[in-house]
Amino acid sequence: MTDVPERERFEARDETGTTAGVVTYQLTGNVIAYTHTKVAPEFEGKGVASTLARAVMDDARAKGRTVVPICPFLSDWLSKHGEYDDIVVRSTRKVK
Repeated sequence: MTDVPERERFEARDETGTTAGVVTYQLTGNVIAYTHTKVAPEFEGKGVASTLARAVMDDARAKGRTVVPICPFLSDWLSKHGEYDDIVVRSTRKVK
């Protein structure tokens, strides 16, 4: 996984350099809002999105950031991975 700050996204690529998936974000100070997760059709069902989710969350933790999960996939993934609760901002309503 590679952070591409000029495009405000993390990219996952396969061994040939093909983009397998991306997580877009908006960074404001120490708060990072993950806005969208997208996996290329040929990589769907192969765990790319989950691998990206763990990688971006580990990156946020390593950099001392607070995460706002706007992306529905990431929000759902985080509901199953309580080990990140300490760095996640949750609201009382869902964004659809």
